[in-house]
Amino acid sequence: MIRALALAAAALILPSMAAAQGAAAAKPDPAKGQRIAGQVCLACHAADGNSPLPANPKLAGQFPEYLHKQLANFKPAGGRKAERDNAVMAGMVANLSDDDMRNVAAYYASQKLKPETAKNKDLAAQGQKLYRGGNLATGVAACAGCHGPDGAGIPSQYPRIAGQYGEYIEAQLKAFRSGARGNDPNGMMRGVAARMSDPEIKAVAEYVAGLR
Repeated sequence: MIRALALAAAALILPSMAAAQGAAAAKPDPAKGQRIAGQVCLACHAADGNSPLPANPKLAGQFPEYLHKQLANFKPAGGRKAERDNAVMAGMVANLSDDDMRNVAAYYASQKLKPETAKNKDLAAQGQKLYRGGNLATGVAACAGCHGPDGAGIPSQYPRIAGQYGEYIEAQLKAFRSGARGNDPNGMMRGVAARMSDPEIKAVAEYVAGLR
């Protein structure tokens, strides 16, 4: 009798465990992400993630982990308000599930970035010095230390920034500096940006736009 009950219990538990393991192992689906992006993201970020407007970041080729985190941060979670405050993006992600966001992230990550170019060579040269060496006098850390010498970033840690709109980079650095954006792990970007002047921010942003 006991043996029969044990077998019956196992019959109930094992399928559930298998289903859970299957769900955990499920990979993001770029094809599904493409369909969602075509309905939700297209107008601002373009079909291939190469936004036509400097106010909206290029998403093509970005690390999927980073894209997913940013999308998730626009949604309230666990009774807490969203980590990133943006009324437009909050509306866009409101009806997306976590799987939806992972699928969208996977799709845009699979697209090829059409990089921007530095428009002001003198300004970019100033930005290069700061990007690579920081500013010892004011304690500004070198951007290359985290984002790499070519702006390629490190998956799951630091985003790819090479070829991004300079205007967008500038806006985000200022948002970190003011505290308007605060979803950086351990306040790292806020700490760096707090020591940067407006001219330094503009110069670094110009240089980053031209990185490949």
